[in-house]
Amino acid sequence: MANLRNIYVIGAQSTGKTTLVTALAEHFEQHAACTGDTADKPMIIKEVARGVLQRHNYTAADIVSSKSRALELQRLILEAQCEAEKAASNVWYISDRSGLDPLVYARLYVGVEETYGLMQEQSWQYLRGMMRSGLVIVCESGSEWLINDGVRLMPQDREAWLQMHGVFCEMLDGISIEYHILPSATRDINERIEFVLIRWRVLCEGLTN
Repeated sequence: MANLRNIYVIGAQSTGKTTLVTALAEHFEQHAACTGDTADKPMIIKEVARGVLQRHNYTAADIVSSKSRALELQRLILEAQCEAEKAASNVWYISDRSGLDPLVYARLYVGVEETYGLMQEQSWQYLRGMMRSGLVIVCESGSEWLINDGVRLMPQDREAWLQMHGVFCEMLDGISIEYHILPSATRDINERIEFVLIRWRVLCEGLTN
């Protein structure tokens, strides 16, 4: 299939993003093995933020304890996501986050003005363009996957978890990026894979016609 579009699986914490990305990677791995066409096999970009936290000695607590550190962390994550996507520019890829993620966190934990400042960064300009040409899937909050792994920042309560989902959608609407909400009620992994694949095929085929 020509014109393979990148896939972004994004949303609030613990909504099954990484699990879905891993399952999609396995699907395309099996497909490539059956067809012998390795061009259909995507690069996988995941855990970018976790890598930044580890390299720069940040903790999730820094996001809520210091606005200045929270802002710098989101800038570092934005830059790291940009570097990861540029490194994959010669292939197509699936990512378990996007350039929007640090903007959402900045909006929630730092401020609107500071978020606007991040949106002027060249890294965001590049990432926004990539998102507009790809498939954006927003995993809805509200299922029973909210588990604290000791690394990522966890919402205070269910209301805050749902609020983050709302901010993702609001900001996507504000920058005119098309997206599809994967309902939290869709819990079967095969159904979640199919949800993504149906929309991905439509996007790819639309670009070839």
